[in-house]
Amino acid sequence: MKSNILFLLVAITLSSCKSSQSIATFKSEPLKLDLKPIALSASLSTYNEPQTIDLFPLEDTFPNIYSRADRIIDYAFAFDGVKYKRGGTSKEGMDCSGLVVTTFESENIFLPRISRDIALTGDKVDIKQVDRGDLLFFATRRNSRIISHVGIVTTAHDGFVEFIHASTSNGVIVSNMAEKYWHYAFIEARRVI
Repeated sequence: MKSNILFLLVAITLSSCKSSQSIATFKSEPLKLDLKPIALSASLSTYNEPQTIDLFPLEDTFPNIYSRADRIIDYAFAFDGVKYKRGGTSKEGMDCSGLVVTTFESENIFLPRISRDIALTGDKVDIKQVDRGDLLFFATRRNSRIISHVGIVTTAHDGFVEFIHASTSNGVIVSNMAEKYWHYAFIEARRVI
């Protein structure tokens, strides 16, 4: 008797879970598509061989976007803050001509290793006409006009000229031609790119 009552309660409980709303269902016919075969021979006969296009270096196509001078300056800035080391050409230490030679080598421009020898390359440029990537040469020894220092122009507009170089006291830094020391030590500017 207990099992019959238990069975009856379970049956009532389950029947109470049934939804009181009726659901409409539709029986539909399968969709039939009338597809026609395509003649492949016609489309294959019009196939053309791939064409070759000449690619130009980005700097030739869009010279104002990212020039060789920009790449040289960006490479030089990777050494910003590196300590000075006579004869150095790496992030372990860098001297002025080492910075210039290493930087220009990144663009496959090979320069002599000594500042005064680098000053014999390229074309002389008036300081008022310098541009980014040009080289500035200085005589930094007392009472001497012999070139002993070099830097790369990073900014040049309206007479304002900044350059990156390796200073013996501060390592690789950016200086300004308006600074009295650099103004008086300046010898010449040259363009090698």
